[in-house]
Amino acid sequence: MTVTTAPTTRRATGVRTPGFALAVAAVVAMMVAASAPSPFYPVLQQEIGFSAATMTTIFAVYAVALLMTLLVAGSLSDHLGRRPVISAGFIVLAASMVAFWHADTVTVLVAARIVQGVAAGLLMSSLSAAVVDLEPARRPGSAATLNSVGPLAGLALGAVAAGALLDRTSSALAVVFGGLTVAYVVIAAAVWLLPETSPRHEGLAASFVPRAGVPAAARAPFLRSAPALLAGWATSGLYLSLGAPLAGRELGAELHVEQGLVVAVLTGTGSVACYVARRRTSRELTIAGTTALAVGTALTLAALAAGSYWAFIAAAVVAGIGFGASFLGIMRSITPLAAPHERGELFASVFVVSYLAFGIPAVAAGVASAHIGLAETTYVYGGAVVVLSAAAALLRRFGSTD
Repeated sequence: MTVTTAPTTRRATGVRTPGFALAVAAVVAMMVAASAPSPFYPVLQQEIGFSAATMTTIFAVYAVALLMTLLVAGSLSDHLGRRPVISAGFIVLAASMVAFWHADTVTVLVAARIVQGVAAGLLMSSLSAAVVDLEPARRPGSAATLNSVGPLAGLALGAVAAGALLDRTSSALAVVFGGLTVAYVVIAAAVWLLPETSPRHEGLAASFVPRAGVPAAARAPFLRSAPALLAGWATSGLYLSLGAPLAGRELGAELHVEQGLVVAVLTGTGSVACYVARRRTSRELTIAGTTALAVGTALTLAALAAGSYWAFIAAAVVAGIGFGASFLGIMRSITPLAAPHERGELFASVFVVSYLAFGIPAVAAGVASAHIGLAETTYVYGGAVVVLSAAAALLRRFGSTD
C-alpha cells in the first residue's frame, strides 16, 4: 500500500500560523461543550424529574458513544483528511447543543448525550492531529503543550461560564446552548480555510474496523505513560462526576457558579500548569504530576471530611496541577513519534484510555452513591485514585530514565 505523507501545504508559511491558532481554538471550543452541560443537570433533574440512576445513565451514554466512535472512526482523518472530519464533527456537536437546548424529556437528554459523544469521538483525535500537523516550525513542541492546555482550558471555561449564567439569567439554556450552536456552525465552516495536512490515501474501509492502535515508534513511551494517563483521567472523573454534587450537598455551596468552580479550578489550574511547566522533560512532568495527583486527591478527601468548601477548592488546585503536568508529560513523550498519517490513530488510542479511566469509575460511582451515599462513594473512589496516582509516580520514578 502506498501512503502519502505530509503535503506541501503543511509548510505553507502564509496560512500555517493562523491555521494553528484556529485549530487550537477549535480544541478549546470542543471541550467547552463537554463541561457546559454539567451545571444544568441538577436543574433539568428537577424540571424533568428523573432519578440518580437515570443521571448515571445520562453520563454513561456519552462515554460509551465517544469510545465507540473513537474505536470505529478514530483514524478516519488519517485517510479522509482532517478538514472534512473536523467540519462534520462540529456540525454533529452543534446538533447535540440544539437537543440540550430543547431537552424536555429524559429521552431527548439521552439522545443529546449520545450525539455529543459521537461528535467528541470524531473531533478529539482529528483535532489533536491537526494541531500537531500545523505546529509552526519556529515553535517546536508547542503542539504538545497546546494539545494539553487547550482541552483543560475548555473544560474550565464551560463549567464556570455555564454556572455563572445559571445564577444570573433565567434564559441560561438559550444563551449557553444557542450560543454554542452558532459557534460550532461557524467553526465547521471556518475549518475549510485550513490547509489540508492529511490527504486521502488507501485503507479508508479498513479503518472502520473497531480497533485501538499505537504506531510502533510510540508504543514503548505510550505503555510507560499509561499508568499516569489512567491516574490523571480517573482524577478528572472524580471531580467532574462528583465534584459539583459534593459542593452543593455536602459542603454548602448553593450557587451554581460555586459548584461549577470545582471543575473549573481543577481543569483551569491544570491548563496553567501545562503552560508554566512546558520546558520540563516528560519524565519530570509525569513524576511531579502523578505525585501532585495523589496529594491533591488525599487533600480533597480531608477537606470533605472537614466539611470545608474552600479547603476542597484548594485541594482541587493541587490535583489540577498534577492533572495538567502529567497529561503534558504524556503528550510530550508520544506526540513527536507518530508519522503524519499515524497521528489520528495515536490520539484515538490516547483518548480511548483516557475516557475508559474517566468514564468507568465515574459511572460506577454514580451507581454506588445511590446505595451507600455520596460522601462514602467519594472516599472509596478517592482512595483508589490516591493509590493509582502514587503507583504511577513510583513506576515512572524507578522505571525508565528517559
